[in-house]
Amino acid sequence: MRERGVPVVLLDHPTPRANQCSVAVDDVAGGELAARELLDAGARTLALVTGLAVLRQCVDRRKGALRALRAAGLGRDAMREVAVGAMNARSGQEAARRLLEAGAPLPDAIFCANDLLALGVLRVLLQAGIKVPDDVALIGYDDIEFSAAAAVPLSSVRQPTYQLGRIATELLLEECDETGGHAHQQVMFQPELVVRESSRSALGGPALGRQAL
Repeated sequence: MRERGVPVVLLDHPTPRANQCSVAVDDVAGGELAARELLDAGARTLALVTGLAVLRQCVDRRKGALRALRAAGLGRDAMREVAVGAMNARSGQEAARRLLEAGAPLPDAIFCANDLLALGVLRVLLQAGIKVPDDVALIGYDDIEFSAAAAVPLSSVRQPTYQLGRIATELLLEECDETGGHAHQQVMFQPELVVRESSRSALGGPALGRQAL
């Protein structure tokens, strides 16, 4: 498309190329924020409910969770991984059933790669009589509208979606300007942790210095 003269800005797809504009969020940092919140609350074993490995966001969020484990002095075996084929609530329910039926003790906490997965996990846990966060802490990603209104308000990692769209559009308009002078930029935003009841484990409570809603 660029060779045909079509202006292009990559959205939610970071690139190191100096000749291409991109706007994205640091999902590695986001994964680390989520896992660290659970570890700071007292968890020592985690489950990661995630999508397919072809999804960059899932790969990066997993990297961040592993980084948090290393920083806490824990090995990779402290995190059990459950991969599902779709990033929706139904797949979250499937993942929760797999954890319950595995025959092993449930982890102290569950990190879901998005909020829809987390809402599905939450439903199955509550139906099974498992208290969130007292028995299992839970955190999602994206901070969608339904997260705060869940049966147990869901902790999540918030992305600056408005800023993503605004900056991407501004860069695209600059690329369309034929007067020249446009400098390609690779913009990387930082995510924000939003702490609600689902991660406030009886083991430790909310960590200081994070936004609580």
